[in-house]
Amino acid sequence: MIKTLLEVDELTATYGQIEVLHGIKFHVQPNEIVVILGANGAGKTTTLRAISGMVETTGSIAFNGDSIIDLEPDYIVRKGIAHVPQGRGTFPELTVEENLRVGAFIRSDNEIKADLDSCYETYPVLYERRMQSAGSLSGGEQQMLAVSRALMSKPELLLLDEPSLGLAPQIVEGLFERFKKMNQQLGTTMLIVEQNAQIALAMADRGYVLESGEIAVEGEAKLLVNDDAIRKAYLGG
Repeated sequence: MIKTLLEVDELTATYGQIEVLHGIKFHVQPNEIVVILGANGAGKTTTLRAISGMVETTGSIAFNGDSIIDLEPDYIVRKGIAHVPQGRGTFPELTVEENLRVGAFIRSDNEIKADLDSCYETYPVLYERRMQSAGSLSGGEQQMLAVSRALMSKPELLLLDEPSLGLAPQIVEGLFERFKKMNQQLGTTMLIVEQNAQIALAMADRGYVLESGEIAVEGEAKLLVNDDAIRKAYLGG
């Protein structure tokens, strides 16, 4: 029996007095790509922030069988969860290479240089710009950097918040192709929040739809693509 990697149960999340998530329940298996869909304000970003320890929560979040709900964000990274926030979240004043090395801050092994080289091999443009400040990169390049920096922590689970936001369609297509390869070749499990439902469901194994802080629909991605209500709400027909 495959051990569940991430198990979320009766999760609530609040900002001050405002409750955004109302007891949601979902799971992610090892090596899966799971997508969370929903309209603006549905609670998608808050879900990822809750897993990363960045908002006030109640309920249960278990990672590899261990509770992480009361851990600080840096300890959650050490557990094996990396978070690429909406808007990239790079350090604009640092160089590309400095950003990548920051991603490896929890590590003390001898493979950091090899993983740095692997990032450059995957995205040659980052090697070309390695001495430039991250703030000087294009939107697509910043997203490549943000994902690469997250991977430098060698996570078991990668959280991606709206990775396609503000990017040209051809860049989005290339980015999602790379996510699929990372999943297949590195075994990286992914939980992706995305408004581009078509491209996300085409890549994912399973999906959840959030509505007003509650799970409204869940299922295999290939079934959600053909669900009339999902198509009307998120796929344009």
